[in-house]
Amino acid sequence: LCCCEYVDRRGRRNHLAACCCDCEELDDGCDRWLTCKSLPPGALERIADSIADRLRLPWFSGAVKINVSLVPPLVLLPVLLHVAALHFLLGLIVLTSLPVVLLWYYYLTHRRKERTLFFLSLGLFSLGYMYYVFLREVVPRGHVEYSQVVALTCGLILMLAALSRAKKDPGYLPIPAGSEKPMQQGLPNKSVRGSSTGLHSTSAAASSRAVNGEATGYCRVPAERPEGVRKDWCTKCLLVRPARAGHCRLCGRCVRRLDHHCVWINSCVGEQNHQAFILALSFFMLTSVYGITLTLHTICRGRTPFVALLYCPGAYSDYSSALSFTCVWYCTIVTAGMGYILLIQLLNISYNVTEREARLALRDNTGRRLLGGLVIDTGQYNRGLLCNWGHFLSLGSSPPQRSAEDIV
Repeated sequence: LCCCEYVDRRGRRNHLAACCCDCEELDDGCDRWLTCKSLPPGALERIADSIADRLRLPWFSGAVKINVSLVPPLVLLPVLLHVAALHFLLGLIVLTSLPVVLLWYYYLTHRRKERTLFFLSLGLFSLGYMYYVFLREVVPRGHVEYSQVVALTCGLILMLAALSRAKKDPGYLPIPAGSEKPMQQGLPNKSVRGSSTGLHSTSAAASSRAVNGEATGYCRVPAERPEGVRKDWCTKCLLVRPARAGHCRLCGRCVRRLDHHCVWINSCVGEQNHQAFILALSFFMLTSVYGITLTLHTICRGRTPFVALLYCPGAYSDYSSALSFTCVWYCTIVTAGMGYILLIQLLNISYNVTEREARLALRDNTGRRLLGGLVIDTGQYNRGLLCNWGHFLSLGSSPPQRSAEDIV
């Protein structure tokens, strides 16, 4: 393939110059619109899929596909912030409606069980754009020292490094060899009871093989185990899950000690990346609060950051100050949301409960609401504050050990 060629979703060789040619879905839709006929069911989805497949950029080994969900934040965020800086009322409308739109889009994608790069793109571009506005509009005023800029930059770099680590393998369980269904070995048939996370079964073993360089292993149920002890069987991944593991319906994989699927990193938070996730949130909070404080000290001289955030008479005296003040409020809204997520995470760690376990405990009415409902204590793994934090800090420190029976 040359740099402008690609293989489309139908397996045919195509060229960027012909991006508007031979589009049967779009042609049929236009014909129906011109003749005032209604579109058949699923026509809009097919047109959107065709357009998304043809939205590509030239590359060395062939044109690469652009994920459509990456584009809206790159265009809409600067436009909305500049519009909000024109007047106080416009800023109030934009900054109030933006969280509502984000929550609606999150609900839409969550209901459809779709993965999207929209939130990751919005988060990363927001960081870059806020840093750009800080360097261009705030630093030239002369009230920010060089050491403060260096400290802010270092915090941003550390946060991105922790985020990069959190994007790696969260602790996926090995995929069964050849996707073969497990064979029952020497156990009588038992009744199987369904649940939202899989099927609890007393069936036997699941052969599992590691991928991407992991060690090969076998996870099976010992025949001599006592009655009443159930293993968690996943009908999607066809394997027996260890304790506290769960299946992510968005990633389509089972994860060790699954906490939740985070849309902001477009990945699961599990045993291997939970520490990096908390570290990224902590660095973000410190860096964001520090940047907000430096900006408010610059554009609202003589006032404390909290008072300046609510009352800054000279904020709209010029467009530069208005844009900086609007960005401060945008950062404050985002920081408040991330601060709430971090608070819930820290409380869950203190009680040694994952978000998935808390959700299941609420559904089954088996947990206790503590601290005004901020945390759900299941009581299953809670061993005290120090032991719980010691357990969390030791996550992923060593690979899971196989028993002698598994090796045999």
